[in-house]
Amino acid sequence: MPIKAVFFDFMGTCLDWHSAVLKAFPPSIPPDRASSLALQWRQQYFHLNSARVKQNLPIEHFDSTLAKALDVVLTNTFHDLDAQFDSSSRQRAVQAFHNQTAWPDVAPALQSLRDRGLEIFVHANGSTRLQLDLTTSAKLSFNMLFSSELLGVYMPAPEAHHKVLKLIGAKPEEVVKVAAHAWDIRGAKDVGMKTVYVRRWTDDIEEEMEVFKGEFNAFLESMEGLAEVVEKMC
Repeated sequence: MPIKAVFFDFMGTCLDWHSAVLKAFPPSIPPDRASSLALQWRQQYFHLNSARVKQNLPIEHFDSTLAKALDVVLTNTFHDLDAQFDSSSRQRAVQAFHNQTAWPDVAPALQSLRDRGLEIFVHANGSTRLQLDLTTSAKLSFNMLFSSELLGVYMPAPEAHHKVLKLIGAKPEEVVKVAAHAWDIRGAKDVGMKTVYVRRWTDDIEEEMEVFKGEFNAFLESMEGLAEVVEKMC
């Protein structure tokens, strides 16, 4: 069955969140330490989201979860840096997630997919306002943005995928999910979608990459050649 659409995770997969966050951190923090803090902060956000899914809690605004995650890592792991984050510094760090640039390989990959007549969508956890801000800062465009806030359900729940498939009028086997997060595309795979894992050094930092190479339909080191990979899935 021909592929009709490609769903993209956004942050990490398409966007360099790490550089944006480091620019917003207090400049007195050493670069290596700042990088470690950013990576652990992002990971803690995922942990908090997973806990909400397991407890069947309602969707929480992205900025609220992110602020809680920062509090956790500063208290538990980076307590020596806590004093450098007053309320304005914390707010500035959270807001930095709304202003990210795209990885260099993303815009050409999106255009190549469009040239093949495919529709492209963002389907990611987070808020709609976040996704709108990021498409502006990254200078990217999609047919539609689907956030967990808009859909009312977090990925990787099957319902999250079924809802977007119904909204665009496509069957699972007609759609490819592209992400730099294994938990995300495992959810897509479970409902019958094709899957492409794109490795980004900023994400899945606790995962073993070699495991993924045989788990999904494709494993890429970048989005170069993505359109050709998707074309072969038709």
